[in-house]
Amino acid sequence: MPVVPGYHADDQDPVVLQAAADGIGYPVLIKASAGGGGKGMRVVRGAGEFEAALATVRREAQASFGDDCVLLERYLDEPRHLEVQLLGDQHGHLVHLFERECSIQRNHQKVIEEAPAPHLPAAVREALFAHALAMGRAIGYDSTGTIEFIHDSRSGDTFFLEMNTRLQVEHPVTELTVGIDLVEWQLRVAAGEPLGFSQPDLSQRGCAIEARVCAENPAARFAPEIGTLIGYREPRGEGVRVDSGVRAGSQVSPYYDSMLAKVIAHADDRPTVARRLATALDDTVLLGVHSNLGFLADLLRHEHFAQVLSTHYIERAFPAGWQARADDGLAIAAAALHGVLSARAGAGPQSLGAWQSLGAWRAVGAGHGIGSTQVLLEDGQRRVHEASVSPLGTGWRVRVGDLALDLAATLTGDTLELQRGGLTVRFTVALEQHATRGERLWLAGPGGTWAWRRLDRWQRALQGAAGADDSGGKRLLAPMPGLVTQVQASVGMTVNAGDTRVQMEAMKMVHTLSAPAAGRVAELRCRVGDAVRGGDVLVVMEAMETKEAC
Repeated sequence: MPVVPGYHADDQDPVVLQAAADGIGYPVLIKASAGGGGKGMRVVRGAGEFEAALATVRREAQASFGDDCVLLERYLDEPRHLEVQLLGDQHGHLVHLFERECSIQRNHQKVIEEAPAPHLPAAVREALFAHALAMGRAIGYDSTGTIEFIHDSRSGDTFFLEMNTRLQVEHPVTELTVGIDLVEWQLRVAAGEPLGFSQPDLSQRGCAIEARVCAENPAARFAPEIGTLIGYREPRGEGVRVDSGVRAGSQVSPYYDSMLAKVIAHADDRPTVARRLATALDDTVLLGVHSNLGFLADLLRHEHFAQVLSTHYIERAFPAGWQARADDGLAIAAAALHGVLSARAGAGPQSLGAWQSLGAWRAVGAGHGIGSTQVLLEDGQRRVHEASVSPLGTGWRVRVGDLALDLAATLTGDTLELQRGGLTVRFTVALEQHATRGERLWLAGPGGTWAWRRLDRWQRALQGAAGADDSGGKRLLAPMPGLVTQVQASVGMTVNAGDTRVQMEAMKMVHTLSAPAAGRVAELRCRVGDAVRGGDVLVVMEAMETKEAC
């Protein structure tokens, strides 16, 4: 088996590891020996970065796997992640069920998987099968398993990566294209049954693609999300399959992987299956936490998806970062209209809560119009958006900043339907009650999910007064819910821009928070072991006074 040059010895002394990295040559990849799922991995591009990266990988490895041992490998700059599905029995039979493409990844974690691998030369494909079968036969493998490879698109070299002696998350794409139930056959061969087929009996039919739906916010640098699912609806349609582990009311905690469901589609050709899966993702409703549904759909619709893939696909598709394709102004208008329509319908206090009081706040004057209702909505970044809703014939005029929208609106159960210029847009709506943070309105619509807390005018006034305390200072905010694992600051300490001050762990990943500018630590609002929410202030800094020369 061709293997990537690296270091896999037992001696874990940092000096030995640094010397091994220097010998392999940079860039080098540090990986947790007991790792998987993209956790405990860092790319090091120079000797000066090695020590800090090693310490971070070891902390992640210990937290995730209870073992801080690492291995080193040469890092390939333009790799494809390919794998071969094996199935063997206890009677000496072993077959492959073809290959899968798993190159679309973020932080070494697979995001989109498909079968067969597109744009793969036949000679490379056959070599993958030969290598996988050779390894399986050498160890007498008798279950389901996956042999993973990395293929260097520039040199044409292929290297063995690892073997997973179990079912993979992405096994459905093989099931749909080969027509074999891998879960069933894993159990049957474990019970001693022989395979009921041989290699010539197997073939691939069509294409299948799987997307991993995760509780994370792509618009906030993929910050993990925790909370309760207050709305969940799976898509339906020809060639669409969903494997999930959640339902409405499920708790999403910080202690486990963030994946909630897998949405898979199958069709005769790759362009059709990509469109089918993107539509299915648009039709999925998941409220109570932000998710990557819109991001996944955009990955499939991007023009680069038709090209040869690599593990750098995401950063090339969205070099400036991903932004939702949805219309935020229309979504804010929908949230404001939902409150007004709910109040008009006279829904009971159990379902309406704070929204019931919207009709009591009337604003008369320029920019609003007689009888308009003014609504203040606070988003997850604690920014406040203002909208005014006024009757207009049989419909409504909604103003959001400089934007004026004339809309017809119908609220039926949890579905808000807006009509504008002959087009109809539907949003799914849910209300979340929280003991200390009040009530939030969640919307799921075309291309995005939104959450807002409604403010009344007194809360807004108090927020404005409190904001004066932070003028002129810099704050380090928790980018996501998590656990503080390291604090490298004390009150009065002088720091430089970029210095690491706090480390957090969320979803088994370590996140580093650095000083935004040079200054002095004025307040320290966290300590090791604290569980913090996204947006909590952890460190307050103040600018240092400059002394003029005499």
